[in-house]
Amino acid sequence: MSSAPRCLALAGPTASGKSAASLAIAQRWPVEIVSVDSALVYRGMDIGSAKPTAAERARVPHHLIDILDPLQSYSAADFVRDATRLVDEIAARGRTALLVGGTMLYFKALVVGLDDMPQADATVREVIDARARALGWPALHAELARVDPVTAARLPPHDSQRIQRALEVFEVSGQPISSFQSGRTHNPASPLAPENLISLEPHDRAWLHARIAQRFDDMLEAGFLDEMRTLRARGDLSTDLPSMRCVGYRQAWDLMAEHGDTLTPEQLDELRALGTAATRQLGKRQLTWLRSMPQRRVIPCDAPDALAQVLRAVEARLGTRP
Repeated sequence: MSSAPRCLALAGPTASGKSAASLAIAQRWPVEIVSVDSALVYRGMDIGSAKPTAAERARVPHHLIDILDPLQSYSAADFVRDATRLVDEIAARGRTALLVGGTMLYFKALVVGLDDMPQADATVREVIDARARALGWPALHAELARVDPVTAARLPPHDSQRIQRALEVFEVSGQPISSFQSGRTHNPASPLAPENLISLEPHDRAWLHARIAQRFDDMLEAGFLDEMRTLRARGDLSTDLPSMRCVGYRQAWDLMAEHGDTLTPEQLDELRALGTAATRQLGKRQLTWLRSMPQRRVIPCDAPDALAQVLRAVEARLGTRP
């Protein structure tokens, strides 16, 4: 199709089946997958992030995976820069970029654009982190509610990364972070048009919760705790880093820091409970953002023919297989 877009996106909450659907798409159309996932950028974080296997990555080119050490940071602005470049490079090869993932901040930055707000300040951030270590993130959430009630109202009390950033912006600028957010719904310069976003969303939230619980068990069976031991043994990582704040990793790190690197069966049960609860909260936030994109094409991921619906939606945009 001469009017076919240069890129499509496949989004959805965690455990909604995005990876399997993206591989099925790649079997039928000449696409390259661009990861939209803040955990997959890090080397050595494979099991807890449900990273595509080596065999899966050999079947179709994947991008923005294993590009950083866990000590490093990767921002939404970094993602927009890299994804925009990759869309151009993939198009130049006569292929379509398929953006796949669930980091909605990255999708928002790409589709809507980035607001011009203060840069990160490491000194201010460290002061905030020190207060959080002393008082706990719910106490800092209460602080945020006093200076920026709009932002505090949409953040859960344990969303450390976003609470930290909102307090940082206020302390650097004297203005709430909400005052810097434009409310745009689309950036015309974006390579991704909102109507080319295919979204996997469950009709029955219990279906997604069961999938999340099963995936966490599968991660533990696959050696997630061994992966955590390797990361902790480095000696240079901590939960002050974005990499170790990723869902699953944060909960495992905190329990191991408290009880040691070998967890008892009771402590493993606690990790399951904490990890699945945090992942369910993540899924809720992901769905909230997706519902703010009315032009998206919604496919019920718990439908028996969900994959067939995805393939039909892609065909409507890319045409039949060349």
